[in-house]
Amino acid sequence: MNQNRKLAKLLFKDNFMFGAVMVNEEICRDFLEMAVGFPIEKVEISKEKSMIYHPEYRGIRLDIIARDENRTHYNVEMQVAQKSHMEKRARYYHSQMDMELLLTGEDYRELPAAYVIFICDFDPFGQKKYRYTIRNTCAETGFPIADGSTTIFLSTCGKNESEVPTKLVKFLKFVKADLTDSVRDYQDDFIRKIQEFMEHVRSSREMEEKFMLLEELLKDERAEGRLEGKAEGKLEGKAEGKAESVLLLLQDLGSVSEELRNKILKEQDMDILLKYLKLAARAESMADFVKEMDKI
Repeated sequence: MNQNRKLAKLLFKDNFMFGAVMVNEEICRDFLEMAVGFPIEKVEISKEKSMIYHPEYRGIRLDIIARDENRTHYNVEMQVAQKSHMEKRARYYHSQMDMELLLTGEDYRELPAAYVIFICDFDPFGQKKYRYTIRNTCAETGFPIADGSTTIFLSTCGKNESEVPTKLVKFLKFVKADLTDSVRDYQDDFIRKIQEFMEHVRSSREMEEKFMLLEELLKDERAEGRLEGKAEGKLEGKAEGKAESVLLLLQDLGSVSEELRNKILKEQDMDILLKYLKLAARAESMADFVKEMDKI
């Protein structure tokens, strides 16, 4: 399948399409207003931090980094598959936003409000809610802690239509839709705006080139991962062989305890195993080996 055909079949929840659409500031603003529940006059998107390849993260990050006219900061990410420790992932994103502000000379007392928003194509907490809003509170009193941080999990698997705005429900149904349902009329101006922009992305030569670049980066990353996996496997094999050699030499000194055997077999550092091997070759007794081994 050529790249054009692949691009034409992308859904809004696919990473590339999500990033390409959400960098549109009008669409991003409308989404944020719907997600957080208050009006936003203007949104600025940090395009240099959105929809780019981050080698230090060992992967592609297509989340959206934005701020509004009140300096409130937002990090929006699409999640199509459930991952472990999502709450800690949110904590990490909050800390990253704070750290970047502090590094620019911001005083911690002036840190703006910050939202981390996950759009989930699953139910992250199993309570059948379309929206989970998480803020810090005092355990003893229940009073909210005004640190300005909020995490929102939006779920396409909610069942509580009466508790959330109709627009949000329609949007999340659109996110969950397959290719056929994604083009139907949801009777919603915001979704129609997204659908129109998706058509623009699919027909854009510039977007096609970006998509091809992303595909190449992902292909290279997967290939690199396979090579690293093979290399690690070879190293593990070498380490296991070196450990077996140490144990073979030790058998000439007497019975090897289960504890000592396990310690040697679990060691993966080749330099340390080489020292064990040299020590086992010159040791005059098991006690001598163990005593010198503890010094390594």
